[in-house]
Formats: sequence, C-alpha cells, structure tokens
Amino acid sequence: MNARIEKDFYFQAAVHFEDKFYINSYDITLSLLVETDSIREQNIAMDRVTHFLSEVLQNSILVYNKDKESIDKYRTAGLKVCELPEVPYDQILSMILIQKLNTIMEDRLKITDMVLGSVLSDGVRYSMVAEVAEAVLSGNHWWNKSTICINNSEMTPDIEGDNIVKLFNDEHWADLGLTWKEKAKK
Repeated sequence: MNARIEKDFYFQAAVHFEDKFYINSYDITLSLLVETDSIREQNIAMDRVTHFLSEVLQNSILVYNKDKESIDKYRTAGLKVCELPEVPYDQILSMILIQKLNTIMEDRLKITDMVLGSVLSDGVRYSMVAEVAEAVLSGNHWWNKSTICINNSEMTPDIEGDNIVKLFNDEHWADLGLTWKEKAKK
C-alpha cells in the first residue's frame, strides 16, 4: 500500500542537563508510509508507537549515558531513566525516536520524517529524516531493538550463559495484545 499518513503526539519527560533537572513537554508530528495492506497490522503498529510514547517514555528522565553518577541516583530513587548517546537536546531525541519507533513498528509503518519541538527549545522545532537518524545511530543499542526498553542496561545476558537476552521489565508486546499474529480462538 502506498499511503502517507501523519499523526501528532504529545508527552512529558524530564531532562538532566548540566547537573540540573528540568521538566519538558514535547510535541511531535510523524509522517509515515503505510507498508502493509493489513489494517490490523497498521493499527497495531500505531498502537505500539502510542504505548511507547505515552506509557514508556512519558515521565522518564532523559540523561546522557556517560553521566553514570546521575543515572545511578535516579535509578536508586526508582525513576525511569532513558539513556541517550549525547546530551539530551531535542535534535538527538528526534533521531533516537525515529529509530526506536520505526524499529517497534517492524516495517508495517515507516516514519520518513519527524518534527519535534519542546517547551525548553523555546519555539524551535527540529525536522529530522529517517536516513540521517539511521546513518548516525546504527549499532546494537536500545533504540534499534523492537522491545519497550529505553536504555541499554535493561538488557543483560542470561545467567545460565546462553546467548538469550533478558529484560528486567517483563512487559512485552504480547502482554499488551500488540503482536502481529492473532491469538487462536478456542
């Protein structure tokens, strides 16, 4: 299917920047290509994006992943920490979100570009295209995993030594009813 759609989202997250804690509100506009003819899969892909932004990223704290001391303090306080590969400016967040959201939609919908703005950016909105994000943020990182994780430390090798990756958070797409295959009816 060759349809193009757009959708707006809004979420709040804290930002740890220069040893200070700020609350920030984000608004994003996604431009997407529909890559599947299945209406069910289109809806699941969009529901995954909605869940990730409104339940996983919402109320998290965006922190530069090299700031281990701050990350440890926030985790000790029981807060959700989203680790970023750079200082948490809007531009880097827009690249991360394109990558992560495209990954969790698993080629059912494809974000081609995104416009992201925030209260802290004082009216500046960042327009990002998927090709730039893919070139800058490739590799084995949380934003390239189709799970709901928001940092690399949520992934640890299995204790028994096999190569299975376990997540501390047991919430999976299947638990949310957001898998691609329908459950068999009894």
